[in-house]
Amino acid sequence: MFKSRLAKLGLAVAILAAIGVYWLWPPTANVESAEIRPGIQVKFKANGSQMEEYTNQTWKPYFAKGVNMGATIPGHFPGELAISNDDYERWFEMIQEMGANVIRVYTILKPEFYESLVRYNAKHQDHPLFFIQGVWSPEEQLIAGRDAFDPALKERFAKEIENAVEAVYGNADIPSVEHSGKASGKYAFNAGPYLMGWIIGTEWDPFMVRDTNKKHSDVPDYKGIYFQSKPGASPFEKWLAEMVDVTAKTEAKHGWQHPIAFSNWVTTDPLEHPGEPLVAEDMASVDPTHIEPVNWEAGYFASYHVYPYYPDFFTFDKSFQTMKNDRGEADSYKTYLQKLKDYHKDIPVMITEYGVPASQGIAHMGMLGRNQGGHDEREQGEMDADMFRQIHDAGYSGAILFTWQDEWFKKTWNTMRYDIPDRRAYWYNALTNESFFGVLGMYPSKDDKIHIDGDASDWDKLGDDDKQKIEQKFDGFDEIWVSHDEGYLYLMAKLSQRFDPAKQALYFGMDTLPGGNRHAPQLYGKTLDEGLETLLELTDEKQGRMLIASNYDFHTRTYKQTADPMFDSKELQDDSGIFKPWKLVVNYLLEYPDSRSAHPFKDVEVGNLLRGNSDPSAPDYNSKAMWQARGNVLEVRIPWMLLGFSDPSSLRVINYDHTDGKQFASTQVKGIRIVPWIVDKAAKEVIGLEGDAPYPVSKLPLYTWKSWEDVDVKYVERPKQSYYIMQKAMREVDQPVKK
Repeated sequence: MFKSRLAKLGLAVAILAAIGVYWLWPPTANVESAEIRPGIQVKFKANGSQMEEYTNQTWKPYFAKGVNMGATIPGHFPGELAISNDDYERWFEMIQEMGANVIRVYTILKPEFYESLVRYNAKHQDHPLFFIQGVWSPEEQLIAGRDAFDPALKERFAKEIENAVEAVYGNADIPSVEHSGKASGKYAFNAGPYLMGWIIGTEWDPFMVRDTNKKHSDVPDYKGIYFQSKPGASPFEKWLAEMVDVTAKTEAKHGWQHPIAFSNWVTTDPLEHPGEPLVAEDMASVDPTHIEPVNWEAGYFASYHVYPYYPDFFTFDKSFQTMKNDRGEADSYKTYLQKLKDYHKDIPVMITEYGVPASQGIAHMGMLGRNQGGHDEREQGEMDADMFRQIHDAGYSGAILFTWQDEWFKKTWNTMRYDIPDRRAYWYNALTNESFFGVLGMYPSKDDKIHIDGDASDWDKLGDDDKQKIEQKFDGFDEIWVSHDEGYLYLMAKLSQRFDPAKQALYFGMDTLPGGNRHAPQLYGKTLDEGLETLLELTDEKQGRMLIASNYDFHTRTYKQTADPMFDSKELQDDSGIFKPWKLVVNYLLEYPDSRSAHPFKDVEVGNLLRGNSDPSAPDYNSKAMWQARGNVLEVRIPWMLLGFSDPSSLRVINYDHTDGKQFASTQVKGIRIVPWIVDKAAKEVIGLEGDAPYPVSKLPLYTWKSWEDVDVKYVERPKQSYYIMQKAMREVDQPVKK
C-alpha cells in the first residue's frame, strides 16, 4: 500500500514537473528554412518584384494575407499592454480561421505576445502563423525637432531597433520606464523563426522630411554592411538606409535574415498628385527605390499605408480616376494602386494598412462611398474585401488589413476636442471612428444583454442595479425604463398605444446642465422651466435624429460662419428655441497659399439614428441600429457624445463655456433628466406635458450612475460581420498575381 501511494505521488510530481517544463521552458521552433550560407537561415525573401517563401524544399511565391494588431483592449491605453496569453492564443486561432497567414505589430509588445505565438505555433507546426515586426520611431521627437540626424534621436531609434531584434529572438531584458508607454520585461521565447519581415518607423511627417533634407543637403551616401543608399537618394533616405542597416546587422548576429522595409504612406510617396489641394500632402517624397540591399539575401521591400479617403486627391484628382473597377465605376483607389505598383518595378510592395471603420462618426469622405466611418459592419466588410481583392489583383506581395481589434483609446481629429484624453479608453465613443476599424468587435458591456429590437423581454432579465424605472407619469407612456453601459444610454418605453411615425412624432428631451432650450417648435407652444441640451426626435418610419440646442451646439460654436454663411448670432443665445442637427466637420475651408486650389468647408450629419435590429443573431441585424418600435414597445440606444458627454465614466459633459480652440471645457453633472412627449401630427397636439404653466423639468427624477474606472470597464468581444466577409475574400486568395 505504501509503495502504491509512493508511486502515485511520484507520478503526480512528474506530471507537475512536465507542466512546469511546458510553461517555463520555451518550445523549439520547427520551421523549414533555407541555409543560404553556413549559419545563415532564410525563410522569406524578396525576388525581383515578388516575395517568396521556402517551403517543401523550394522557393514559392508568397502573398501576405494579414491583419495589423494593436497593443490593448478596452479600459486600457497602449502603454499598459493589458492583453493576456489567453487573449493572444484565442486571437491567433481566429486570425488563421479567417484565412490570414501573417500578423503585423507596430512596436515591441510585452513578452506574452512572443511567448503565446511560439506556443501557438508549436501546436500548429504544419501551418504556423507568421508575423511582421514593426519598430516605432521617436515620432514626437522627429516632428518637434524636424531633424532625423539629431544624434540623440538617432541613438534612441537605433537602440529601439536593437531591442526589437533581441526581443524577437528571445534575448532581451528590457527595463521598465515609468510613463514611457513601452513594453518591458524578460524576453525568453525565440519567435525569430516565425518572423516574416521587418518594417521600421512610422508614417513620416512631411515637414520633418523636408527640413531634414534642407539641413543635411551635403550628407554623403550611406554605405553599410548590408544596405546602402543609391546615388540620388535624399538625406532622409540616406538616414533610413542606415537605420535599415542597423536592423540587418543586429539580426545577422542571430543567424537569420528576413526581408526589411521602412514604413511609408501616401503623403510621402514618390508619386505626383497634381489634384491634391493641400500643399503639405505633396510636399516631400520618401522613395524606397533609393535604398538597396548589399549581401542581404532576404532582400528588401516597400511598405505603404493606403486608404481610399485620404489624402483628398483620392476624391478630387481626375488623373487618379482613369481606371474602372469590376462594376464599371471610375475608381481612384484602383488607379492609385496601379500607379504605385508600376513605380516600384524591381522590389516587392505590400499595402500594410487599408480599410474603413464601422462607426457612427465620419472623419473623411471618400470616392464610391468609401468614407472614413459611417458604415455598418456589413458595409465595412464589403469595402475591405473589395480593396483586398484590388491589392491582390494589382500584383502586390501583401495586403495587411487595418485592423484586428477595436481600440477604444483612439482619437480622431474631428472629435478629439470634445472628449477627455486620459479617459478615452474607459468608454465606447461611437463618433470616434478611429476606434472601430477592427474586424473583431469590442462592444460595450450590455451588447449581449439589451438588443434594440422592440422586444422588452431582455429588460425583464436585467437586475435592479442595471436599470431604473422613471417614477413619473406621462400621458401616452405606461412605463419608461433607463439603463446605460460604456457606450450608450438605453431607453425602453411601453406606450399607451402602438407608435405610428406616420401619425405621431415622439420626443425625448435631455437636460444635463442649467441652460438650453425651454421652448422650441417641437414643443408646439409648451414651455419648460429648465432647458434641454439635446433632443431625440422620432418622426420618420426608418430614421430618427439627435438634435442639439443651438447655443450648446459644439459644431456651431467652433465654426460659426464657416459652417453656415447664413449664421445668425442669435443662435448662441440661451433659449434660442432652435435645435440643430448634430454634425461633424470632414473638410476645413482651405485657400491659397495653404491650398493649391479652393477647398470648400464640408460637414456631415452624424446624429441620424437608424431604425433596425441590433441583435447579432438576427437575420436583419444592423450594427448601427439605434431604435426600434414593435406594437407598443419602443427601444432606443443613444451614443454618449450625442448627449453632450465628454466622458460618461466620470459623468462629465461639455459645458456652455467658450472653447479655447483646442479643447472644450467640461462639467461634472449628477445625471440626466429625461422629458418625453408625443405629438399628434394631425391635431398638432402635445401629449405628455400637461398644464399651461412651464412644465417642471427641474422636478423630474434624475437618472444617474456611479462613475467607473479602468478596472470597472466590461466589454463583449465578438467577430463583426466584416470578419466573415473578409474570411471569404482571404480564403479565395492563395498565391500572388504575377505582374
